[in-house]
Amino acid sequence: MKYSIENFVYGAIDGTVTTFAVVAGVVGASLPSSIIVILGLANLFADGFSMAVGNYLAVKTQNEYIAKARKKEEWEIDNLIEEEKEEIRQIYAKKGFKDELLEEVVRIITGRRKVWLDTMMREELGLVENKVNPLDNAVNTFVGFNLIGVIPLLPFLFIYALDLNLFTGSIFLYSALATAVSFFLIGSIRGKVVQKPILRSGLNTLFIGGIAAGVSYGVGHFLSLIVH
Repeated sequence: MKYSIENFVYGAIDGTVTTFAVVAGVVGASLPSSIIVILGLANLFADGFSMAVGNYLAVKTQNEYIAKARKKEEWEIDNLIEEEKEEIRQIYAKKGFKDELLEEVVRIITGRRKVWLDTMMREELGLVENKVNPLDNAVNTFVGFNLIGVIPLLPFLFIYALDLNLFTGSIFLYSALATAVSFFLIGSIRGKVVQKPILRSGLNTLFIGGIAAGVSYGVGHFLSLIVH
């Protein structure tokens, strides 16, 4: 299994925002903490699985499309040799190559089938084979979604597990704080992986995620007012 920071961060941010939106909506409706826990966990795993499947199918479809395009180019190189050489000539002529240098470039590229094929895929079709495993992407998205996305629920899980009788609104403040911490954590992980300042990366993600969480809270609160 290959680790993918971009899919982990993508899933983590979406999981955190989605879970916080559920929490905000249920709190706005003045429902008990047990309902928040049930709906939050159900949404967490269902949406996490849905995102993972969607990511898997998207990558699989892209891989299949690239493979089909490559087979088409292979056939053209094998059966339309002169036409394909002319396409290479035109591509590099547009890049500024001329006369003998242009012909030398064409000769070198078309002299090796794989180089020729890769060049046509990249320059003509704009496609690059990166050998992405759709299952890796799906797992990374699912793990990020659930591992980080559960953080906004932790205060409610803690209170519910200890059977404490606290005002839901008060617990929500801790949930909002936990959400902020999760965004900062996501940014810190990203900063460490891409070798950028951890504090700056954490604060940047906190700011962006905070806006998303604020929007989700506003929508949830607004809808609860309409329902009431």
